[in-house]
Amino acid sequence: MLPADRPPGGRRARVGPRRLIRVRRDLSVRTRDGLRLRTDHYVAPVGRAPAVLIRTPYGRGGPIRLLGLLLASRGWHVLVQSCRGTFGSDGEFEPLRHEWADGLDTLEWLRRQPWYDGRLGTFGISYQGFGQWASAAHAGTDLRAMVAVVTAAQIRDSTYAGGSFSLDTILTWAELLSAQRVPWLARRRELLRGQPRLRAGLGHLPLAEADRIATGAAVPFFQQWLDQHQPGAAYWRSRTFHREIAQVRAPVSMVTGWHDIFLTAQLADYAALRAAGRRPVLTIGPWTHGSPGLFRTAVREAVSFFAAHLDAEPASTPGARARSAPVRVHVAGAGWRHLADWPPPATPTRWCLWPDGRLDRAVPPVSAPDQHGYDPADPTPSVGGALLVAQRAGVRDNRALEARADVLTYTSAVLDGPVEVIGPVTAEVFVRGDLPHFDVFVRLCRVDRWGRSWNVCDGLTRVDGGAVGEGDGVRRVPVALWPTACRFGSGDRLRVQVSGGAHPRWARNPGTGEPLGTARTLRAGQRWIFHDPARSSALWLPVTQG
Repeated sequence: MLPADRPPGGRRARVGPRRLIRVRRDLSVRTRDGLRLRTDHYVAPVGRAPAVLIRTPYGRGGPIRLLGLLLASRGWHVLVQSCRGTFGSDGEFEPLRHEWADGLDTLEWLRRQPWYDGRLGTFGISYQGFGQWASAAHAGTDLRAMVAVVTAAQIRDSTYAGGSFSLDTILTWAELLSAQRVPWLARRRELLRGQPRLRAGLGHLPLAEADRIATGAAVPFFQQWLDQHQPGAAYWRSRTFHREIAQVRAPVSMVTGWHDIFLTAQLADYAALRAAGRRPVLTIGPWTHGSPGLFRTAVREAVSFFAAHLDAEPASTPGARARSAPVRVHVAGAGWRHLADWPPPATPTRWCLWPDGRLDRAVPPVSAPDQHGYDPADPTPSVGGALLVAQRAGVRDNRALEARADVLTYTSAVLDGPVEVIGPVTAEVFVRGDLPHFDVFVRLCRVDRWGRSWNVCDGLTRVDGGAVGEGDGVRRVPVALWPTACRFGSGDRLRVQVSGGAHPRWARNPGTGEPLGTARTLRAGQRWIFHDPARSSALWLPVTQG
């Protein structure tokens, strides 16, 4: 516990041996449409100094309060602001809609404060980071540093990953936001019961009723996201900010995890900054969206990054440091690796699906396709991977999943030497279905010497009725898996899973082509996976020199 007292006008807490932090709570920042955004100001007695801004819909207490105290102890003014419609701020919270204007209005307010010296840093985890990107291109020369953690400049593609719908992420987030208005004891009771209402919502059809099942009321943004799923929908144009990334000139530090829900979008932001000639700093660790280790690393990175870019003399600031390389990644089975860029140089290596469940570098022989079914009434479940809730996400033993009849597996021979894979992973599956609407889920696993199958990365592609196949109905389906960094050791085997879904991480495909939100009719079907010289289903791995 940090000692604190309550002087008139604020609260003080001592952080470290020298700095006494004053906390001015519930300041009112006016927006252009006349609303008040509640803001806490953390300050040590330093006079004019840089400021760090954190805008959040999750409240101003808990870990964010501790972060405010820590950053203020370094000599910066820290502002923690509740997004409109949350935790005392006026208005209605509509995800992504107001962050551009509210962020810039807050900056204008900040410029009028006598203690602000014109240097701004921003910090954001998950939704907090969307607010960063919303106003970053318009913040002018004030913005000197951004630390963006498990977030991205647009979440449209993550919401509809692979052309499907990221049901677990979106409904779980809607339930989390709703639960912020629930009394503490009632929320504890729901969590101890295993969140039965949320689980019921995830299993419910039609999806347009799932929010009511999970939260007790309709959630407007959930309804809109079910409705606005078509590529190019006008709804998303004012709620995505990736088109302006090239205009952001402030140094950016990105922190994410291999099993994070926004990993692919965040790496797209990194690529956009690099294409614009910027040199962002990137850290990718063995984390999920809510890993405690992720938060600890993000805080350390923020302190160091702000010290290097906000202070007038960064070399003399305690904690300031230069990265030995701009990219630092954790390689499963090998530890941390420093890279000059992302992705690193690699050799694309094809692993082909073979008959009898084999996985091999060679082209498969002439062979009959493998067959598996998919029944949306008993959908193939998701096990681990990139989920919102840390306790269910990440690396899991897949043996029970692979024992299901609706999951095909292809396994390599035992490796006689290590194989290191770092970078994007893709697959190409030749498939014919007896229904025109289906999904193709592909997962790469590492099978250890005890036969346990550990998921490494995966991806899904939705095929609609308009897809064109060959004369016999065979379609070539590309699947983009999550990127990865993994060292397969001697004695390990590679395994590829192919199935028709991963529910509830992705919404089940009903097989009927009905609209996303209103579909309720379920049709089971069969699929045939081809592996012959003319139609060689395969996985491409970026093999590096470890």
